[in-house]
Amino acid sequence: MANAAGAETTMPAAHAAPDDGDVVLRAEQITKVFPGTMALDHVDFNVYRSTVNALIGENGAGKSTLMKIVAGVERPTSGRLLLDGKPIQLRSPLHAEQFGIGIIYQEMNLCPNLSVAENIFLGREVAPTGLVVDQKTQRARTRVLMQRLEHDIDPNALVSELRIGQQQIVEIAKALAQDVRILIMDEPTSALSAAEVEVLFKVIADLKAHGVSIIYISHKLEEITRISDYVTVLRDGKLVAEARTAAIDVPWIIEKMVGKNPANLFHKGRAEVGDEILRIEEMTLPRVGGGFMVDHVTLTLRKGEVVGLYGLMGAGRSELFECLAGVRPEARGRVYLDGKLLPASSVADRISAGIVLVPEDRQREGLVQSISVAHNMLLASLRSYFNGLFLTQRKERAAVTEMIKGLSIKVADPGQIITSLSGGNQQKVVVAKGLLTAPKILLLDEPSRGIDVAAKSEIFAIMERLAEQGFGVLFISSELKEVMAMSDRILVMSKGKITGEFLREEASEAALVAASAIGHGAGENGDKRTRGARAETSQAQAGRA
Repeated sequence: MANAAGAETTMPAAHAAPDDGDVVLRAEQITKVFPGTMALDHVDFNVYRSTVNALIGENGAGKSTLMKIVAGVERPTSGRLLLDGKPIQLRSPLHAEQFGIGIIYQEMNLCPNLSVAENIFLGREVAPTGLVVDQKTQRARTRVLMQRLEHDIDPNALVSELRIGQQQIVEIAKALAQDVRILIMDEPTSALSAAEVEVLFKVIADLKAHGVSIIYISHKLEEITRISDYVTVLRDGKLVAEARTAAIDVPWIIEKMVGKNPANLFHKGRAEVGDEILRIEEMTLPRVGGGFMVDHVTLTLRKGEVVGLYGLMGAGRSELFECLAGVRPEARGRVYLDGKLLPASSVADRISAGIVLVPEDRQREGLVQSISVAHNMLLASLRSYFNGLFLTQRKERAAVTEMIKGLSIKVADPGQIITSLSGGNQQKVVVAKGLLTAPKILLLDEPSRGIDVAAKSEIFAIMERLAEQGFGVLFISSELKEVMAMSDRILVMSKGKITGEFLREEASEAALVAASAIGHGAGENGDKRTRGARAETSQAQAGRA
């Protein structure tokens, strides 16, 4: 079977496609052309009734564009949508909601100045008289939704006060508040902890049992094989394959996505580390109401070393990075770079010293939405492109071009607005912005969030290349396999403290999980195991030095 573009549609013979009667929504021969690029090229996509339908592909493959068309945000250049076999033309997201189609966006679509309850019911306010919003009922329904998601987020809390993982929960609750037949989930777990992912999966199972069809987009391929019933793969805006999940595996998915052997995507060589480049002593960050978000942390980083930070949500990892990057002026502690004590300073001063942060939340903290790809890339390093009083455009263009090529950023023109890029390519732009500052220390907070396997390989290759050049790299990851594969040394944080330290060859998933649970009722045995591992690691480091 082939689509109009000639792309083969793989469907194992033992698992033939369902009858058309099982298809609740069909996108038929969808083409979408933007200035300078064809985002979708005659794509067919089926959504089967009461199932989880996974849509996967590399960043820029066209997944989000297709979903925006299904959700009424964009209109196709050509092609049509069929709901229950009947053609529909969606004029807006509100119109799509009237057909029972809802969406959880990859980039959260919340109003930071409104409360949790106000965000959840925005545009669907409970107003029995039509004049006054029933705030009490909205708050009560929000509490029910939070209980369903096993969270105790205050309905009155401002969204701007929530961490990104909590905002993701609010975005999910916002979708659940709708009466939907088809729910699109675009990277719903990208900011969630493992425990929160399990809760979401229970909610998805409940939705399926009540007849809701799920369209699920994720770069976490183990999630796809676990939760989905059908998989559709896009590559470069074209349909590559469709299959029942029961008939495929992760290597099959990766090969269809990237067109190469998955075994060749990840490789981390043994690092040759040099002298100490960074030392942090007794770093603290006070918590409002008492205690510490970062609790007397001491750590070191050597030239050429990649150190991973692992921990549960709320462990203090992001806050530690913010202290190092100068974001938190209230932080206390000593930071030594190349043996010299750095004064308490601003973000700009830390960038000048050679410490740069690539934040977890690219939308709020990493990018300016209203400007171009090139201008976003150059924001942190503009002083490097001055010739007297004027910026040297030729030098700027050369730097941007080099980064686009080096990071394989899919963009037709660097002058395009940043929001025209896929989420993964936007993440690469944030990384490029940091690299253009010529840092000595690169702080990467969840650098693979919302990035496909091929892009992860590229990001990790950049980390390794920088380490080989003598830079120090600290990165945060909530993915055990990532942090174990890419780190020379792994630090585990819990409740604001370093609770475990492991060399890569000595680390195990069980040991990292045990260390991350200290202070959460892990028990004395887990504490002893982790202390022992830290002692062994310290001895190994001393011998290597």
